[in-house]
Amino acid sequence: MSIALVKRCRRAFTLLEITLAVAILGMMSLAIYRFVATNITVLRISSEENAAEARYSGLINLVTAQLQALPSGVGALSGEPFKFNDRPRDEINWICGSGPGLVTRYAPGEFIVGMRLRRVSDKGDRMEIGFMRKPRGTAEGETEGTSWVPLLDDVRSLQIRYFDPIVNVWVEKWTDPSRLPPLVRLVIGRPDREPLEAVIALRRTPLQLMPTQLQPLAQPQTQPQGQPPQPPKRP
Repeated sequence: MSIALVKRCRRAFTLLEITLAVAILGMMSLAIYRFVATNITVLRISSEENAAEARYSGLINLVTAQLQALPSGVGALSGEPFKFNDRPRDEINWICGSGPGLVTRYAPGEFIVGMRLRRVSDKGDRMEIGFMRKPRGTAEGETEGTSWVPLLDDVRSLQIRYFDPIVNVWVEKWTDPSRLPPLVRLVIGRPDREPLEAVIALRRTPLQLMPTQLQPLAQPQTQPQGQPPQPPKRP
């Protein structure tokens, strides 16, 4: 009798219980899917941001290495301000041989290299930063031997300023052929984020002390030999 009663008490899952179990599993699967998809999206955006920042940092490091290697001489560095559609499109030029500023180690002779903005295509407004290279002996207006090296694409503007220690201000043009500016500031406009600003030090700027800071040190008073020290005078 007991075995028969046990068999009668056994029953299968009802349709409602199965439906609830399937719904719970579905909600858990949906939550896991959303969690994984969100993490994948965050990782993708983060990797894209890191790659973009690495490209800008690489350009700044390249320009820094070249400008710091320039010797003080006639025509070593010059800069002109330009604008197009109310956006700065400044240009900086230097004279160098093979190295980082020429983006090659196997070019003979000296070249005039200009960093500037240029349209990616004639039909669009997208701009890119690159180096325009031409041999130093090339006549004005000739394009023989001129080459363009693109470095950064999708750039909105390029502003370059030079610190003049004589007037103690930032100037937009550098035309002094006998000396180099101690500081050069680059501001690169980006389409989807804040502009990137970098200040490049071409040489160490000595600390200028005020005349009040150059007071001579007080010399210690010496007593003649064989005489006891005199007590201080009271007012």
